[in-house]
Amino acid sequence: MSKKHYTSLASSLFGKFASREYPSSLQNIINRSYVRFMGLDMSRFDEPQSYKSLNKLFTRALKVMPEIDKNDDAIISPVDALVTDFGQITKGKAYQIKGMSYSIKDLLGSNYLQDLELLESGSFANFYLSPKDYHRYHMPLDLRVLSTTHIPGKLYPVNMPLLKNKLNLFIENERVILECLTKDNKKLFIVLVGALNVGKMKLTFDDRIQTNASAKEITHYKYDDLHFAKGDLFGWFEMGSTIVIFAQKDSVKFDKLRLNQKVTFGDTIGKVVC
Repeated sequence: MSKKHYTSLASSLFGKFASREYPSSLQNIINRSYVRFMGLDMSRFDEPQSYKSLNKLFTRALKVMPEIDKNDDAIISPVDALVTDFGQITKGKAYQIKGMSYSIKDLLGSNYLQDLELLESGSFANFYLSPKDYHRYHMPLDLRVLSTTHIPGKLYPVNMPLLKNKLNLFIENERVILECLTKDNKKLFIVLVGALNVGKMKLTFDDRIQTNASAKEITHYKYDDLHFAKGDLFGWFEMGSTIVIFAQKDSVKFDKLRLNQKVTFGDTIGKVVC
């Protein structure tokens, strides 16, 4: 069996620390120190001392769900994040950040080769979650999930210096891919990209996918009748990372986004193209 990459080992060790429930007095110090050091805004969440581990603080739920645009053609941000890039898929390539392109074929892997032509001239958008952000992710519109693919990989930090300087960062890192259909039967892919530290990505609907674990092989699961409404929770990162959305040509427009924009879960970021 091949050894884990050092980024995965470091993430596993930090994950053990973050998942442990310490005595309440010590846990309170850990949580409050993290909140202060990272500059977390806890106004939408429970008090730091209410979380029994650092990991529970990372994956904290909102106290009140935001109001979202219920119109069928409105697309919402699935997360709290920084928009590091967005635009059109050209010659099979998208950008992790301006000037740093990568192959969609290499990112999605062999299970979705038949969809590459559909994605050509389509849209992409990158959402970077820092360690201080809300880590749960939600559906950007009404979607049917057709399949998921887990591709094991490394867990390099997904931050601005690495986005600017490390070629194929998204492709080297571990990732989980959701293949989806819109109400108009257009393809949309949601890609969860792992990152350093706890490095786990959870899905509410399939606990067979275990990230930052011992898995070395790509796994692929299909679903017959799995539907989500816009805004539905479908999982969470255990530490900061990135979500990338790829949309079929003439299906969506991210016309409410700006480069380096800070978005919040529920913000309207685009529209479905009719």
